Amino acid sequence: MQPLTVVLGIVLGSVFSIAFGLAIVWLIFGLRQGEDSRFALELPELARATVLFTGITVVSAFAFLGSLRAAPWRVWPLVALAAGLAGIGFYYWPA
Repeated sequence: MQPLTVVLGIVLGSVFSIAFGLAIVWLIFGLRQGEDSRFALELPELARATVLFTGITVVSAFAFLGSLRAAPWRVWPLVALAAGLAGIGFYYWPA
């Protein structure tokens, strides 16, 4: 296994765990939004973050599989992963 494949596996596991955790929090806040208005206020941002990290998880999975199989198309998911991670970083960077 190539070192880049190992790094991509770590990235895949990390972004998947973030997406899964956000989805669970989104679910819990959605179920409890009737009890307190603060839960309802957080739902749109939680949904946005869940979608962002789910998308980057899919891209990361393609990059990992492409690297694992040494596929000729493996460069494109790597570029998309780098752009996606940079985009998420700029989105959450404090202004």
